[in-house]
Amino acid sequence: MTAPGQYEEVDLDDLDVEEALALAKEGGAQVPDGSGATGGSPAVPPPSSKGGSRDSREQGQHTAGTAAGTAAGTTDGTAAGTSRARTATGHGHHRATPWPEARALAGRAPRRPDAPVSVSLDAALGLVLAAPLAALTDLPSFDTSAMDGWAVAGPGPWDVRAEGILAGHAEPEPLTDGEAVRIATGARIPQDVTAVIRSEHGRTDEKERLHATREVVPGQDIRPRGQECRSGDPLLQRGTVVTPAVLGLAAAAGYDTVSALPRPRAEVLVLGDELLTEGLPHDGLIRDALGPMLPSWLHALGADVIAVRRLGDDAEALRRALKNSDADLVVTTGGTAAGPVDHVHPTLRRIGAELLVDGVKVRPGHPMLLARTKENQHLVGLPGNPLAAVSGLLTLAEPLLRTLAGRAAPETYTLPLKETVHGHPYDTRLIPVVLREDRAVPLHYNGPAMLRGIAVADALAVVPPGGARPGQELEILDLPWATAGIGVCFT
Repeated sequence: MTAPGQYEEVDLDDLDVEEALALAKEGGAQVPDGSGATGGSPAVPPPSSKGGSRDSREQGQHTAGTAAGTAAGTTDGTAAGTSRARTATGHGHHRATPWPEARALAGRAPRRPDAPVSVSLDAALGLVLAAPLAALTDLPSFDTSAMDGWAVAGPGPWDVRAEGILAGHAEPEPLTDGEAVRIATGARIPQDVTAVIRSEHGRTDEKERLHATREVVPGQDIRPRGQECRSGDPLLQRGTVVTPAVLGLAAAAGYDTVSALPRPRAEVLVLGDELLTEGLPHDGLIRDALGPMLPSWLHALGADVIAVRRLGDDAEALRRALKNSDADLVVTTGGTAAGPVDHVHPTLRRIGAELLVDGVKVRPGHPMLLARTKENQHLVGLPGNPLAAVSGLLTLAEPLLRTLAGRAAPETYTLPLKETVHGHPYDTRLIPVVLREDRAVPLHYNGPAMLRGIAVADALAVVPPGGARPGQELEILDLPWATAGIGVCFT
């Protein structure tokens, strides 16, 4: 394959025709009731009526051209320091990176050199532990009652003390054989106690003597000191993601703060003069879907989004934004193809960025790119079509952010496909699916510009070139909130 940052001419005149013909055959599967996306639709939306629009550009191939680069003041031979310019043949193409390799490249990005930070427990959710967590105390730290009932000493029947023991009380007086005392769950066990009798397993007579209604086993319903761990025992390894359960364990083990890796910081640059921020589309203008969607999605992937900037189709504004950004990851929307207002490639050349991935063999979203813009900064260029942008997020941004946050890669898994899915002739295809009874059910409305399918999806299925048949096992990419719930993405 072509090395990162290099370009090669490839004549693929018929690629879009073949893709459209293949996807137009797609019947898809009926969406399960309640999904909100029923009915059928073509897999590829009709071309936009706006000449040279992002939708039409991003469904087609990268065409060579130097107009945008010339307008931006670029010269041949400057791309990414090692790249050579694409030639203006009218059908020039660089060779895109296969989808699995693109994800692997993004996941191998070097971790930023940030030092671990001490974080209070209420701010640690979603971070990754920078040091192992060892117990600061025995758990439990004293013998406690596992149930409401009576603590008893020796054989019964037992004389019951007048005052009981509640949780949080200081060490109680020891019991002598033949004595019992009312005790609450979590209360400290007195010395010389034989067992705890549950409330439903004892009765008192008219003389306030306690009788057990079933056999009493020594030690029953007592949680002994150190049952879970002893002080100094290792509890969690470095690299563990802080979940709500981890917070609870850290608190129980005596921690007020934990040492964690800081979240990577992300900045979103929304490109395009045709985008509206409110109201209905009109006069060739469309609503911006990515500006509202990307910050939450990036947050769910583990980033702190520090800014969302709307730059329009302004090459100089884009250059200034990239030069001035101190984010770990910059995400751009649109402008990654080779149209007259697609300024991402020329701007990356101007600032001397290193192009790591320039196009991916995946549909939708193949014009996506990954570049190293500064020593400790990367840029993920997303296509402007909404579903294509989602594809770019899960292909490039997710593995990159995972590495920057110090997280381990999740184990891959597969599920059988419920319905036939037509594929692209040469590229991987990502389609929204719902997971029902251990099967992946394809959703309609899966064209590059559509969000109706992904809005009700549980995951994306990875469809190999040529498509997939019912029952075929496909790799599944979970959406970050599908198993955790929105707002509980641990980030």
